[in-house]
Amino acid sequence: MYPQVRRDESVTDHFAGRDIVDPYRWLEDPDSEETAAFVAAQNAVSRPLLEGLPARDRFAASLDVLLSAPTRGVPFARGEHVFAWHNDGQNQPRLVRATGPELLEDGETILDVNALSDDGTRAVSAASINDDATLLAYAVADGGSDWRTIHVVDLETLEPLDVRIGWTKWNPPVWLPGGRSFTYWAYPEPDGNALTDEMPAGALYAFDVDARTSTLIWEPPTDRTMAYHGPADDDWFVLTTRVGGEKGNDLWVRHRDEDDLGRIVEGGEQDWHPIGVVGDELIAHTDDAASRYRLVAVDLLTGARRELIAEGEDVLDAARLTASGIVAVFLRDAQYRVQLFGRDGTPGDELPLGAGISISGLSGRDVSDTVYVGTTSFVERGARFVVEVKGGELVRCDELPRPEGTARVAATTGRLRVTSSDGAEVPAFVVAPDGADGPRPTLIWGYGGFNIPLTPEFRAIFAAWVQAGGTLVVPNLRGGGEFGADWHEAGTKERKQQVFDDLYAVAERLISDGVTTAQQLALHGRSNGGLLAGAALTQRPELWAAVLPGVGVLDMLRFHKFTIGWAWTRDYGNPDDDGVADYLLGYSPLHNIRPVEYPPTLITTGDHDDRVVPAHSFKFAAELQHEGLGGPFLLAVDTRAGHGAGKPRDAQVEEFADQLAFAAHHTGLSPEQG
Repeated sequence: MYPQVRRDESVTDHFAGRDIVDPYRWLEDPDSEETAAFVAAQNAVSRPLLEGLPARDRFAASLDVLLSAPTRGVPFARGEHVFAWHNDGQNQPRLVRATGPELLEDGETILDVNALSDDGTRAVSAASINDDATLLAYAVADGGSDWRTIHVVDLETLEPLDVRIGWTKWNPPVWLPGGRSFTYWAYPEPDGNALTDEMPAGALYAFDVDARTSTLIWEPPTDRTMAYHGPADDDWFVLTTRVGGEKGNDLWVRHRDEDDLGRIVEGGEQDWHPIGVVGDELIAHTDDAASRYRLVAVDLLTGARRELIAEGEDVLDAARLTASGIVAVFLRDAQYRVQLFGRDGTPGDELPLGAGISISGLSGRDVSDTVYVGTTSFVERGARFVVEVKGGELVRCDELPRPEGTARVAATTGRLRVTSSDGAEVPAFVVAPDGADGPRPTLIWGYGGFNIPLTPEFRAIFAAWVQAGGTLVVPNLRGGGEFGADWHEAGTKERKQQVFDDLYAVAERLISDGVTTAQQLALHGRSNGGLLAGAALTQRPELWAAVLPGVGVLDMLRFHKFTIGWAWTRDYGNPDDDGVADYLLGYSPLHNIRPVEYPPTLITTGDHDDRVVPAHSFKFAAELQHEGLGGPFLLAVDTRAGHGAGKPRDAQVEEFADQLAFAAHHTGLSPEQG
C-alpha cells in the first residue's frame, strides 16, 4: 500500500549516551529529486483514499458555505478615515476605508489581496497605515512562506510606489514620526535554501519613502537576538529585544535628542510588552512579580516604576491606551472580559460584550477615546462594537451591523474540569450539537504551548464538525497562556510531559462520562499541537480512533536546526545541552514509533512551510509506515502551502474536508448525521 522509501541506517547522531539512527535524513533536502518523488508518491497514495471517503463531499460543501460567509475585520482609525478588512467569500480579503465605521459596508477598496495572484496563494501578512492616512505599507507572503516582501501604496492616489523590500519576516512596518518613513526587520538574503536553512541574525532598518533609501537603525549583538520597534512616539524611540530561546526581554529607549539607545528595563526572566508612552513614562504589560500579569509605568528618565493595574485573580492578557484612560483585556477561566481604567489605574466600567467569548480584535489610539472591539465564540463568528469612553467611564457601546449570511452553528458550549496526573485541575470546553445525547463521535483540538491561550473561537473546521453531529472538545492544557505565566511554565522543557498527561486525563474523562468512546475519539492539532498529536499517538495509541498531526514538530532532536526553530528552545529546551535530549527522547514522536498497533493517522503539511519544515512530517510518516502496525498512515502534502497563515479559501476547503472526512470515517460520524 505504501510507497517504497529508501532507508539509510548509516546516518546516526549521538544523544543521551546512545547512537540515534536517522534513516530518512535525506528527506530534509526539499529541493532534491528524491524528496520530490517521495512527496508525489505519498500523495498518489493518500489523495485517492481521502477523496473516496464517504463524508468528504458533504464536508467540502459545508466548509465552502462556512468559508464563503462574509467576514468583517475590526475597524481601525487613521487620519480622517476608518479602515477594515472585508471578505465576501473570496480567497483573500480586501482593505476598505470610509469616513466613519457605519459607512464601511460601502467603503472604498484600497487594497484587494485577490489581485496579487491568480490562485489566491499570495497573502498580506502585515499592513500599516501612517497617522495621516496618506501611505500604506504592506507585506506580501507567497505560497504560505513566512518570508515576505514590503510594498507601499500612496493612499491619496491609490497608486503603488516603486518600493520592494525583500527578506523580511514577522515584524510589521512601524511608521516613524512625520509618517514618511517606517522601520522594518530584515535578514540577509539566504545563500542556501530559504525554506529550510537556519536563520541568521537580522537587523532593524528605517525606510525613507521619499528618498527610497534604507538606513541601518540597530544591529543585534548576537545571532539569536530578535527585536521589535514600537510603540511609535514623537519623543521616544522604543525597542524590545529578546534572545531567542530565552524567557524575558529587555526594553531600550532613545530620546529624539539622543543618538544612542539606553536600556531602561533588564527583563531577566520576565516579559515586558510596551503598549505606549505617556509623557516621559513607558506603559508596559509584564509578568514581573505577577504570574497573571500587571500594568506598570516606567519613568524613562530615572527608571523608577509605579504600578497602574495590579495583578488580580484574572489574567491581564492585553491593554491599550486611550486619550483619557486604559482598556484592559482579561482572561477569566479562558474566556475574555474587557474593563476600562482611568489613566491612573482606577478601575472603571466593564464592556457589555457577552459571556463565553474571545476578543478577536481591539484597536484604539492614545489620541482618541473611540475604541473598536471584535468578539467571537465557538458557535458564531462574532460581532464588532464601536466604544466611546471617558477615562474609566463607558459612554456608549454600539454593535455594528452584521452582514447578511454571517456564519454560526447551533450548539451548546460547556466546561469540563478534570484532575490531571499531578492533581491539578485542567478545564476543557465541550461544544455539543443542540439536542446531542449519548456517546458521540468527538474531535479534540489541542495545543498546550508557547503561552498561547485556547479560548472560544469560531473556526470553519470546528463548525463543520459540529454541524455534522460531532462533539468538539478544546482543552486548556499546561503550556498554554490561559491561566498566566505559571501555567505556561508548568508545560515547558522537562515538564512538557505534563501537557500530554493533561490531554490523557481529559480523554479518559470524556470516555468515563459517556461523552464518547475510544472508538469514537479523534485528536487533531497543528504545529506545537501537531507535536501533541504525535506524542499522544505514540504514547497512548489505545485512546484514539484517529489522530491528525498537522504541520507538526515531530523530530525533537533536530527541530532547532531549521529556520526559526532555535527560538523554540524556550519551550522545548536545546537538544545539544546536557540532559535535554534525555527528556526529549522520552516523547519525541519520531523516536518513539514501535511495531505496535496504532490508530488510523493522517499527517498533513505544506511543502512551503518554512516555520515547521515539512521534513518533520515526511520523516514521521516514513517511519510510521515502515515500523507501525495498524493504520492506515497517510501523508497529504499541499504543494503550494506553508504553515497555514494566509491560506486561500479554496485550499482551506480541501484541507479541512480531508481532515474531517478522515476523522468522521474512523469515528463513525455519518455524513447524514446532524
